[in-house]
Parts: sequence; structure tokens; C-alpha cells
Amino acid sequence: MKRLERYADYAYPLLRIVAGLMFSCHGAQKLLGLFAGTKATVGSQLWFAGTIELVGGLAIALGLWARVGALFASGEMAVAYLHIHWKFQLGSQFFPITNKGELALLYCFLFLFVFFRGGGKWSLIKRI
Repeated sequence: MKRLERYADYAYPLLRIVAGLMFSCHGAQKLLGLFAGTKATVGSQLWFAGTIELVGGLAIALGLWARVGALFASGEMAVAYLHIHWKFQLGSQFFPITNKGELALLYCFLFLFVFFRGGGKWSLIKRI
């Protein structure tokens, strides 16, 4: 396993790039109607979410202000989990497996990790 550690500096940027691009697809779906989505009304909650997803996802993927994009993306996913999936109900709705919030929670913590780690290798800006 020691041999695999030398690839860790390459695994992180791959994770950041893929996650950022996947996240930006959710924004493109909401804002542009791509990928069988419907366009959100400008100024609506869904429009703001789509903006964070598209712009934040691209910032994360490119490593261009990745920390800022990751902070907004993580916060959006925390709100999405609490507001949409958990809905502040007691009981089984708290657990991601029962409220279908796995992706929101996973993105939330993944982007929190990116916020603390930064852009890393292959980022357009190294020290933001």
C-alpha cells in the first residue's frame, strides 16, 4: 500500500475536477435547461441554487477560486439536505438513506474537504 501513496497528489485533483464538473451539470440543468432539465425562473430559489452549482462547480473543477466555490457549494448542499431532504422532521426522515439525501450530504462534506484542502495540483490558481 505504500506504493499507492505517491499517487495521492494526483488522486485529489482528479476527485476535485470530476466532482466539480458533475456539480456544474446540476447547475446547467437548472439554469440552461440542459440534460432534460427545465429552466428555473430568474431570482427563484432554484435559480440561485443553479447559479451556485454552475459557477461553483466550474470554480472547483478548474481550481479557480476553488475554496470560495467549495464554501458556497458546501453551504448550498447543507441547506438542501436540511430544507429539502430532512425537512426538520423527527424519526426516520433524518437518515440520508430514507430521505434520499445521500448525494446532497456527500457533496456537502466533499466540498467542505475541498474548502480546507484548496485547489491542489492542476489548478489555475495555486494560492487562493
